[in-house]
Amino acid sequence: MRRGFALALALVVTSVLAEPVPELKLLAEHPVEGMRGGNLSGLALCGNELWTVSDRDDDQIYRLDTRDTVWQAETVHIEVPAVPDAGLPWGLKSRTWATSLVRGGALDFEGIACDGAGNKYIVSESEATVLQVPVTGRPDWLKISPILVREARASGMLLHFNALFEGLAVNPEGNRLWLAAERERRGLLLIKREQSVWNCDGACVLLSEAGVEMQPAQMPKARAVSRDFADLALFEGKLFTLERNAYRICRRDAQTAKVERCWSFAAEALVENRQYPQAYGLAEALLVDADGAWIGLDNNNGARVDGESRPIVWRFAAPQGGWSDKS
Repeated sequence: MRRGFALALALVVTSVLAEPVPELKLLAEHPVEGMRGGNLSGLALCGNELWTVSDRDDDQIYRLDTRDTVWQAETVHIEVPAVPDAGLPWGLKSRTWATSLVRGGALDFEGIACDGAGNKYIVSESEATVLQVPVTGRPDWLKISPILVREARASGMLLHFNALFEGLAVNPEGNRLWLAAERERRGLLLIKREQSVWNCDGACVLLSEAGVEMQPAQMPKARAVSRDFADLALFEGKLFTLERNAYRICRRDAQTAKVERCWSFAAEALVENRQYPQAYGLAEALLVDADGAWIGLDNNNGARVDGESRPIVWRFAAPQGGWSDKS
């Protein structure tokens, strides 16, 4: 039986490595100062402004001043109302609460996105729900049907501590929302706004996926790790997934979640001076535009080989031919 399992594992890993993935070119990197809790966990473009969140801060988000090489995070206070019950079991919620007493960030904000009107949407991993921060007025939690969490758990997602919703994307009209379940199992889900309630558009679950894959060859002591999603971005009607442990971005069909094309950022991210002592990927924020991609790192306040310990945002050039290129 053990031999059969090992063979199955090898087949999974081999299939992932079967097709070469083109490498993205790094244009710039920007340390970020001024985040109280560090732990940069999402990026969003609202109009001409970049915004981010920290998974250690429940009462503030950040506008990024990007005029210099070192970016300054400007604090914007938010008043968060009481959190509705999303249907998570008591055991998961209590463990999250206990952890927050030590590290901070009971809401564990893991992603931020903006619609075309400038409204911000922030996903709470610990509560498996989404906070809307309107352009004017007070923040409020989206009224999300309990079917979302119920279907996700029935598909094998949202079962493990610190492995719940890790990223989100919203369409410009602000009536469709994609959510990424992080790992064990990872998955993609879609809900739509129906008057005041957000519900499933048919089935909530677009993708539920288990298994492992090899880390890039550039990773010191590369090994097989769980497939994961760290963030989402929506660009020109396509869904882009940040796949942290594989050090890649993948373009997917927004209605089926089927992979269309992937690009690696391992060659640039894992040069020696940019390596961290952690044995896993640290990329947690993704933003895609016509000219390239922004990727943000949650380094858990740890220093990399060159001594840099601030959160980092990388700017990568778009692939030759653009993100929609099929070649």
